Amino acid sequence: MTPGARERDSRRRPSARVRRRRAFVILVIAVVAVAVVGVTTSHSSAKRSASRGTPTTSPRNKPVTRLEATAAVWQLPAPVSREVVLSDGRDIVILGGLDEGQSSAAGVFRVDPTTGAIVSTGSLALATHDAAGAVIGQRYFVFGGGEQLSVDTVQSVGPDGRAGVVAHLPQPRSDLASARIGATVYLVGGYDGTAPTRDVLATSNGTTFRVVAQLPIGVRYPAVTAVGHRLYVFGGEWAGTESDAVQVIDTRTGRSSVAGHLPAPRTDAVAVTIGGSVYVVGGRSRGVATAGILRFEPNTMRFSAAGDLPSPVANGAIVTIGATAYLVGGETTGPVSGVVVISQTTAPADALAAVEQRPFVGRMLIADRGDNRLIVVDANKHVLWVYPSASRPGPAGGFYYPDDGFFADHGHAIISNEEDNNTVVQIGFPSGALLWSYGHPRMAGSQAGFLNQPDDAFLLRNGVVMVADAKNCRVLFISPQERPLSQIGTTGDCVHDPPNGIGYPNGDTPLADGNVLVSEIDGSWISEYTKTGALVWTVHLPIAYPSDPQQLGPDLYLVADYTKPGGILEFNREGQILWTYRPLSGSGMLDHPSLAERLPNGLIGVNDDYRDRVVLIDPSTDAIVWQYGQTDNPGTGADQLNIPDGFDLLLPDGTTPTHPTTR
Repeated sequence: MTPGARERDSRRRPSARVRRRRAFVILVIAVVAVAVVGVTTSHSSAKRSASRGTPTTSPRNKPVTRLEATAAVWQLPAPVSREVVLSDGRDIVILGGLDEGQSSAAGVFRVDPTTGAIVSTGSLALATHDAAGAVIGQRYFVFGGGEQLSVDTVQSVGPDGRAGVVAHLPQPRSDLASARIGATVYLVGGYDGTAPTRDVLATSNGTTFRVVAQLPIGVRYPAVTAVGHRLYVFGGEWAGTESDAVQVIDTRTGRSSVAGHLPAPRTDAVAVTIGGSVYVVGGRSRGVATAGILRFEPNTMRFSAAGDLPSPVANGAIVTIGATAYLVGGETTGPVSGVVVISQTTAPADALAAVEQRPFVGRMLIADRGDNRLIVVDANKHVLWVYPSASRPGPAGGFYYPDDGFFADHGHAIISNEEDNNTVVQIGFPSGALLWSYGHPRMAGSQAGFLNQPDDAFLLRNGVVMVADAKNCRVLFISPQERPLSQIGTTGDCVHDPPNGIGYPNGDTPLADGNVLVSEIDGSWISEYTKTGALVWTVHLPIAYPSDPQQLGPDLYLVADYTKPGGILEFNREGQILWTYRPLSGSGMLDHPSLAERLPNGLIGVNDDYRDRVVLIDPSTDAIVWQYGQTDNPGTGADQLNIPDGFDLLLPDGTTPTHPTTR
């Protein structure tokens, strides 16, 4: 939101303040379902990579390769996660893992992937989970893992089902991954019981190991695959901080580096190569399991959306048999028994055109501030829901100046701050029934029960509402019983004087660790605070009007510059500007963008307030590839908005990927 902008909206509401509106939480756009493999994040036809097939009728109709991820017609008889999954080229072999009771398992099972028929073939010598595995010769090897503690054991299972401890790793190691290049198996990442393990180990016999490289960043739960003589290590985490790093190890020279970044931090994922293409599948982003699949291009270090799993999955195990991959088990909140079949198919480009025009799945909520309404649309720009309406009347005191709107309670509610109405409301979705409110319509104040230009209201997991009470210069926490509980900043102390004073806060993004990212209009400051108000860090940015900063990685952030021409910037805690989008004229120019967020497929979603649109920008080309709203043409008709100041995305499974730490 842009509380208290210093200029007036002369175009349509002379008395209304130009607020930098930041409506946060973006349209997450949860990844294009079944997006075209080889299509860049811009979904541009110029970026389309055609398959080797012969054109059917025209160059545009060349066969194009895409990824399909579908639930297998069979499931495992019991849930399992964090297991080792291997193959002899015909069957799937499952070793160990966590069972439904969160206990380490020792079972070894063989599964026919065509029928799902499963038989027990024995047991490991030691129950374990979070291990790595490999097939060497005719034996199945399980490296490390643990039950209560990380272990250094190497277990082997023979064709006859007999298992035993055959060797020991140089140190205890769990939460690791493995990849094969030729006859050599590499063990990457993990945890020794105290610290992340940076040693990259190589073995050709499963019993002797040598250190071939060091990871630049020690991580556990990374996704790892091999391309040529290089290992690619995607994400992972350490000490609860998810990584977006792409680490590359040259196994010939032992050199390693951080060579790129994921579109968003991700851990507990798996990586797989199918048909020569590399994919990062599932995992967790910002603490929540994701269904997103990313395609990775090693030559350019770029990612693009490649589709979605049928449902979010983290900590599964993946194996390829021929040209098909099988994602087995995994977990959302607990272990699951599902199996996902992932393969590539080809189809004429024309048949995929409709898919390419769908930049997100699910439903997008837009706070259409100038029209005093909330609307929900799909990627085909159909209006699915409007509030208020004849069947969904607004609350007492009216519904005025909705500056933001976010889905809450797994999509069963929406929370919206009415900035110039000095209220925050929760309404049922789709009923529109008023569930909760705070503040007094058209009455500003600082005492209990009052707000003064509220911005960015979020419903936290504990039921508490957090809101930037902008003109009171505080971030306020309010109980479900509508009582103020605590605050960051001193009421009325409207200068940048952390941790006491906050200079006109207009953004209060909740972070995965419970902290709050605050933007201050006065002085262009971005700061991170704990919930108790302790300052973590602060930085001044050389921009006019920071609006709604978002965290992209351990030291990477995104913010909108609410001005004209407006800008979108990536920066770090030292205040270094790492990427900027700021066309000075033309259709790409932004006029007071209030919110920007990087989506899981790499696109940047932007609320372009005073050009009456929500846009998606491809940062690799700086091109707008999708928008809702007609540029510079406000209204309430089809594909029209009037100063949109907030947006959010609800996925089909009821999750909100851009603010997963909320309720």
